[in-house]
Amino acid sequence: MLETDGPGGAEVVVLNMGHELRDRGHAVVPVGPAHGWLSQRFRESGFEPEPFSLRQTLDPFAVRDLADMMRRLEIDVVHSHEFTMAVYGTAACKLAGRPHVITMHGSQTMTRVLRRRFALRWAFRNSYATAAVSEATKVQVDHDLGIGADVIGLIRNGVPIPQGDPDPVRRELGVQDGEVLVLAVGNLDARKGHIFLLEALQRLSGQGVGPWRLAIAGGRGGPEKPRLEAFAAEHDMEDRFHILEYRNDIPNLLAAADILAMPSLWEGLPLAILEAMLAGTAIVASEASGIPEAIDSGEHGLLTAAGDSDALADALGKLIRDRAFRERLAHQAQERALKEFTVGAMTDAYEDLYRAALT
Repeated sequence: MLETDGPGGAEVVVLNMGHELRDRGHAVVPVGPAHGWLSQRFRESGFEPEPFSLRQTLDPFAVRDLADMMRRLEIDVVHSHEFTMAVYGTAACKLAGRPHVITMHGSQTMTRVLRRRFALRWAFRNSYATAAVSEATKVQVDHDLGIGADVIGLIRNGVPIPQGDPDPVRRELGVQDGEVLVLAVGNLDARKGHIFLLEALQRLSGQGVGPWRLAIAGGRGGPEKPRLEAFAAEHDMEDRFHILEYRNDIPNLLAAADILAMPSLWEGLPLAILEAMLAGTAIVASEASGIPEAIDSGEHGLLTAAGDSDALADALGKLIRDRAFRERLAHQAQERALKEFTVGAMTDAYEDLYRAALT
């Protein structure tokens, strides 16, 4: 169950887990908004999603409807993702007598409001288990809620091994021989730090480093789009800067890219990092939130301080100039990801949790 429809990291995790669990022989019922990216993707794959909506901020009828659905479909275990479903899922499971598991994906704004902190404490204490997708998310939520370190567990995200074709994307973007394609993945929100990436590349251009081309797979778009486009126009970068929204070909984008850049101010454990690792794409990213749990700087990629355009430019410059160096980092990252960050490894951990909840 997830209250948002994406596209975004939590939505992709739910979609990937749905496929993996079904492939393992389980019956999976997605619950969320009736219309949107995620529900459409589930329907296209043969799932039958159940709709969820709130009539008002506090909606006891939504709890009743969820509990009725659990009884009607003879649900065995419920897995809720993020704040709203954590709370409504807990209440509905108590009413329907079903075990409840929660996953928190990481948001520094989620616990700022006192009533939300009260609600989450109640949900965690009245569910079978709660997992965070990164150690950084766990530590943040532990601190913000003032709960014991043993309340929230850790199950890191995992992704399918991407199988992409670089040619369609490189043709679409007009990538020339010798150009280094830098890819960023994430909605066009300020916290994703895309402006720092543009500033860094503009500095490298002034130093004669290149040639490069930048593509931002911007998901659902966002408020930063005009600012990014204005910066590119001001610095004469429009001909090698592309914003790509609502893409369903991330494996192709990763296969086409020479470097994945993630200059975010904060994250949980971002799927784009894990996908790039598995795809064998070199990575430069912020040393923020859960990212260092996947990337040891200098071993699996390069990490820089969040919001530091100069440091980001230095790291990008090293990767753009030295193909052998970026290929070595990419290979080492891929080896680690194959051991730790596949969707199979993630689902194994949740499947064990479901079985324990049912005993």
